[in-house]
Amino acid sequence: MTTIHDLRVEHHRDALGIGEAEPRLSWSLADTQGAAQTRYQISVSDEISGLRADADPVDSSESVLVPWQAVPLRSRERRQVRVRVWVAGESEPSEWSEPIVVEAGLLHRSDWNTDFVSPSVSHSAEGPRPAYRLRSRFDLPAGDVARVRIYATAHGVYELHLNASAVSSDILAPGWTSYLHRLRYQTYDITGLVVPGQNTISALIADGWYRGRLGFNGGLWDNYGTDVALLAQIEATMSDGTVHVLPVSSAWECAPSAIISTGLYEGEEHDASLDDLVEEWTPASVLPFADFTAEIVAPTGPPVRIIESIAPVGVEVRPNGRIRLDFGQNITGKLRVTVTGPRGHTIGLHHAEVLENDELATRPLRGAASIDRLTLAGGDHPFTWTPHFTFHGFRYAELENWPGEFLPEQAVALVMHSDMERTGTFTSSDPLLNKLHENVVWSMRDNFLDLPTDCPQRDERLGWTGDIQVFGPTAAYLFRSTGTLVSWMRDVAAEQKALGSVPNFVPWIECGFPQDPAAAWGDVAVMLPWTLYQRTGDIGVLRDQYESMTAWVDQVDALTGHSGLWNSGFQLGDWLDPTAPPEKPDDSRTDRYLVASAYHARSARLLAQTAELLGNTGDAAKYSAVADRAASSFRYEFVTPSGRVVSDTETALSVAIMFELLANEDQVQRAGARLSELVIDSGYRIRTGFVGTPIICDALARVGAHDVAYHLLLQTQTPSWLYPITMGATTIWERWDSMLPDGSINPGEMTSFNHYSLGAVADYLHRIIGGLAPAAPGYREVLVAPVPGGGLRAASSELVSPYGLVRTGWTREGTKLVVRAEIPSGVTARVELPDGSDPIDIAAGSHEFVCSYRPAEDDPAAVQRVNLHNPEERALLETA
Repeated sequence: MTTIHDLRVEHHRDALGIGEAEPRLSWSLADTQGAAQTRYQISVSDEISGLRADADPVDSSESVLVPWQAVPLRSRERRQVRVRVWVAGESEPSEWSEPIVVEAGLLHRSDWNTDFVSPSVSHSAEGPRPAYRLRSRFDLPAGDVARVRIYATAHGVYELHLNASAVSSDILAPGWTSYLHRLRYQTYDITGLVVPGQNTISALIADGWYRGRLGFNGGLWDNYGTDVALLAQIEATMSDGTVHVLPVSSAWECAPSAIISTGLYEGEEHDASLDDLVEEWTPASVLPFADFTAEIVAPTGPPVRIIESIAPVGVEVRPNGRIRLDFGQNITGKLRVTVTGPRGHTIGLHHAEVLENDELATRPLRGAASIDRLTLAGGDHPFTWTPHFTFHGFRYAELENWPGEFLPEQAVALVMHSDMERTGTFTSSDPLLNKLHENVVWSMRDNFLDLPTDCPQRDERLGWTGDIQVFGPTAAYLFRSTGTLVSWMRDVAAEQKALGSVPNFVPWIECGFPQDPAAAWGDVAVMLPWTLYQRTGDIGVLRDQYESMTAWVDQVDALTGHSGLWNSGFQLGDWLDPTAPPEKPDDSRTDRYLVASAYHARSARLLAQTAELLGNTGDAAKYSAVADRAASSFRYEFVTPSGRVVSDTETALSVAIMFELLANEDQVQRAGARLSELVIDSGYRIRTGFVGTPIICDALARVGAHDVAYHLLLQTQTPSWLYPITMGATTIWERWDSMLPDGSINPGEMTSFNHYSLGAVADYLHRIIGGLAPAAPGYREVLVAPVPGGGLRAASSELVSPYGLVRTGWTREGTKLVVRAEIPSGVTARVELPDGSDPIDIAAGSHEFVCSYRPAEDDPAAVQRVNLHNPEERALLETA
């Protein structure tokens, strides 16, 4: 009997306090014996009254983001939703799914009936500031209370307690948005925490991103305001549906906290001896809600939480008395320590990603001190502590001035990031390739702390647009990250409208970096929505971002003088070309205006396709013309009639091939042959930066040079993807040589050991090596076309797609190749075997195919090329 799994709402992991009045539903099917869904029916019932409304059955095979089939939700409304389906060959429907509960948040600004409250303390001086305590009391209404909610947000970051119990496990709420435009609020269920009669609500609140230091070159304070303030509305819903908004704002009090200073870059200082001092509460200041004009919105993605804890794998007492902890993994997070010591004794917690000269390497942190300090209250009982309002990027930590003997169980590292569900995996017979993929996963985790950032450790941690533009396909595969990215893209659109262009990082901070539009970075406005549509099937993402997409392409079209050739102004180009000097990361071998013009053509083409999908036929024609003009100008300016590309670099050739800018297939093959020559000439070492790196293996695959791509991918000498692994990397580095072979750190001022952008190659691993590629939006159709090579004996990709689990993989046994595919209900697939046989179309179910296969490395010509240009690779192949 068919069963329904994973019924979900929009892109939410938790449907409490959502901001959609008509949320779309998705589900996947199991036990269909390969039969496709032919009809579905949605049932919505009121949890309090029990009234149930079954919508009319809909004849459709769709099961992803299907329209809401009930009366739109009003603010606070709570509904139970179930689905059942019919599949081909069965006359009866499935059983109803297990119900999920959907509850709307406060959908309108007028729903807010309280004010912000702020500690009555002014801090005009720049520097780390303390956290403050706020509290108020409220009486629970008499009668049968069905549920109690807190709707809360802050200028700053906050934690809530009710009657001394934590309200949630969220960290650094409300997260970071473009606060002048959008401020997210959170909905918390406190039904189980309230007691009859009087209750006490309390909060810790600190600067966070709102008022703390942000940016590089010294950073800026008070970017969004000089206040820290809490907005908290408490509501009780009675069993008859009556809603009581409980008055609290006029009674708030404030007091100092034991957190005497805290900052995202600086670290946190906590004096536990202050916890037991006599409390001195004074009235808090009331800041009228009406004075703040930012839109108050519900989250579309998950909150930041502690995801896991890691025990140290190494403990060493240093000559200076510090205790060094090695956690074996570079993470974003913080330490939790348990300690006993005399009153007034202060411990320092120092953090770093790597060691240099057997010391913590703190130079790459630049202005981020990343030091936490704990002053003890004394007593005989162990005290367990972790910072509240900061985070660090680190693998190593040193405990300074630890009292007495240290035991390894007294310190753990807490991993923090947005609480996203893992969806995609990859594995192969090559341990180094597997480690590369694992490092990509970790760098995504470490840089998805509420929004997609560049790095988690130094005085930056910004939402760089270029990084997520190239990494978007990998992000969409590895985790259910759409909700997080949708929120961030709305900030992109808001900043774009306010500033007149897409800034190079979002939220935008005026910290000295050029605001000028830059290709590949600003193109995120088009490319990331397109990527999410392709990977999730959510056309709503395109609809929501359409104004932003058109504004970007129109702006660049105007900058080209409507010629299609973007050949003036500021550009970042092929950023971090490995040949660039450490102090000039933009000094690429590739013409930056070639990159700019190529991206303009690509974005215009994707926008034309978007317009067609949305039914905007006039715009589709308009932007097709812009794309044609840009492609023609690109060829005129940068391509010879025979297919040679200006700059003659791997990046220039890759963008020309992958962005479909060449005139015909002969030019594509000519460019591909030259690309292969350049890669071989380099000794299969990387010579691409941000723009070329994500697509070079795909460009080689496009022209059939798979053996060249494999040798480039499997290179272990610097610069290469695998070189950092030979140096002990557990995340993706910002530079190919962030650490030099002698163990010293790259002398460049900009050196991080945790950037995901160069890990965008993982998308190639998933699609080309593992053989799992989307052939239609949302993986409704899948292309199973694995390309073995590189001496690999096996590889596989696995994805929890919007329709369910997809598995592909292959194993090599001599000259025989076995290809396997597992396809969920509602999905079809095309299998293309590497023996050149005709494609095979398959439906849901488990499938196995066997074909003959002669590895490219068995080709004497290929081996000769390897031996001639890169002798050390010969041993790798012979070993394989």
